[in-house]
Amino acid sequence: MIIPLHPAFVRATVASDGRLLSADAPLLALQEEAGGSLGTALVIPQLAAIARLTQRLGVPVSRPVAAAAERGDIDMWVRAKPDDGGVSLSIVDWQERPIPVAPIELIDREADIATMAEGWAWQVDTQLRFQMAMDNGGAQGALPRDPPAPGSRFSAYFDLRPDADGDMAMLRGFAQRRAFRDQDAVLVGDPTRQFRLSAIPLFDLAGQLMGYRGTALPLERAVVPPQAQDAVALYPSAFGKRLDRSLRQPLGRIIANADTISAQREGPLRPDYAGYAKDIASAGRHLMALVDDLADLQAIDRPDFAVIAEEVDLADLGRRAAGLLTVKALDRRITILPPPEDEGLLATGEFRRVLQILVNLIGNAVRYAPEDTQVRIVTESTPGEARISVIDQGPGVAVADRERIFEKFERLGRDDAGGSGLGLYISRRLARAMQGDIRIGGTPGEGARFTLSLPRAD
Repeated sequence: MIIPLHPAFVRATVASDGRLLSADAPLLALQEEAGGSLGTALVIPQLAAIARLTQRLGVPVSRPVAAAAERGDIDMWVRAKPDDGGVSLSIVDWQERPIPVAPIELIDREADIATMAEGWAWQVDTQLRFQMAMDNGGAQGALPRDPPAPGSRFSAYFDLRPDADGDMAMLRGFAQRRAFRDQDAVLVGDPTRQFRLSAIPLFDLAGQLMGYRGTALPLERAVVPPQAQDAVALYPSAFGKRLDRSLRQPLGRIIANADTISAQREGPLRPDYAGYAKDIASAGRHLMALVDDLADLQAIDRPDFAVIAEEVDLADLGRRAAGLLTVKALDRRITILPPPEDEGLLATGEFRRVLQILVNLIGNAVRYAPEDTQVRIVTESTPGEARISVIDQGPGVAVADRERIFEKFERLGRDDAGGSGLGLYISRRLARAMQGDIRIGGTPGEGARFTLSLPRAD
């Protein structure tokens, strides 16, 4: 089971020579466990590497990190920013994965137990040899009866299956050293057992690939929403794949090079040239977000689009989404007020899709609400329905526009570069695929209230 220890920010500052100058209690405890202390070198390798990279590039860096502690592995999402000659670290998500109380082969398991959203966890090295396989906790995260043994080859346990276009997401991810998701596979020993694999790459202190850590979700957990008999995909099935192959890699290089130029790491530049490079990087990120939206659009408009039916905590997801957008909100002097820590509201949906919806709704509120205002996230329920609302203090949405705003590419006349006009369309399609919906409330001129509703789980 993944246990969220510190859902709020964990902060630290690192000096230009690599010394840890300040740290919140959770990070300081990890530093001391690794043999360091305040005032000494940051000895958590993954965080030290991010700090050095940020200082070298002179630009913010954001990425997932997995660190080892005595009590288990700790998964973090780290944002690093240059700060007065040093580096400021902000960890917006801190999750602990405990070590099993007994060796995996001795844990009492039953076969064919449905998994939770994360499925059961696995890790391989660069030679595709298993290093670890373990439960995520609870009945829904159980391993198969015969889990892979440490040191055994991945190909001897999983047989990868290409998608409809002949593509294998895992092999492409390995080739590009990138995260991958939705790779279908079956057990070599029992082809009737189908899984969906997702994983992130692991890097050492020098930036070398160490392997991948991922999860395996049994496909019998997938639920296909009702579709009309004559449903037709609006885009060819290869559309998203071609976008990914043709645009992501060159855009990534453009963004990285533009960031390096704007930071003047190779020498001083005229201020206007550095400004041009910054504009190029910003435009590249906008295009990358558009690629993501179009790939999602292609997926959800296919007749065979499926979601996962699982139990999710809307209040917890609201806090997670708020944490991911706190830095962006602070840049506009907007305060995000998430649900209280002791609040929970169980619903039925897909964890990552609900989080995607909330990040979009909160991101829109932060983007368009006036500066020096608040964005509130509140939960409520009725018999059979759980709801979470994002409430801003902006101009609101006119009653006549409250359905139009969910149309594709609709931005209600906005001409800024803040979005593609697809986010709300995608979000509502996802909500309805989970048997829920998104509605708009609020009084025009006094702010907007976007409410995601899902079936209650309790």
